[in-house]
Amino acid sequence: MMFDEVLHVAILSALIFLARICDVTLGTMRIAFIARGHRFLAPLVGFFEVLIWLIALRQIMQNLTNAVFYVSYAGGFASGTFVGLWVEERMAIGSRIIRVITRQDARELIETLREADYGVTSIDAEGAEGRVHLLFSVIKRQDIAKFIEIVDKHAPRAFYSIEDVRSVSEGVFPARQSFLGRSRFSLHRMLFKRR
Repeated sequence: MMFDEVLHVAILSALIFLARICDVTLGTMRIAFIARGHRFLAPLVGFFEVLIWLIALRQIMQNLTNAVFYVSYAGGFASGTFVGLWVEERMAIGSRIIRVITRQDARELIETLREADYGVTSIDAEGAEGRVHLLFSVIKRQDIAKFIEIVDKHAPRAFYSIEDVRSVSEGVFPARQSFLGRSRFSLHRMLFKRR
């Protein structure tokens, strides 16, 4: 009898823990979708988030006398926050604006970025220590590492900052690899160039 009770508590606490991981992960993703303007995806994710939360909460309310369930609930919340951030980072949804400031001649950097299909706007400006080149580019999140690699190669002492962009109406972005093609004139490029 004692073994059955321990097994019941262990299974139920594991289920509560997993349910909290799922609902908090979905909550993190929902917030990311809201911040990036996904009006239809955010409510759909929110529906499943609350549904799973209610199931987990129901189990806690039915078993108020066992502290193991409280720990499972809180541990699932903490783990779900970590997992949610990890998943959101891997999904790499949205766009970023990168500002690059360099004191060296930026022509080669600009040319290389444009050859890689990044849109670049450049401005000659005055910095604290004299003339600088200021470059602006709006890129997809999944392209940040490649973009920064190009900047580091051609302007290793450049200063850059990266910020979120809520929406983009037009732009020049590298074509995505697809069975529909990757070239500048591919069907994939024509269908998805504004996204």
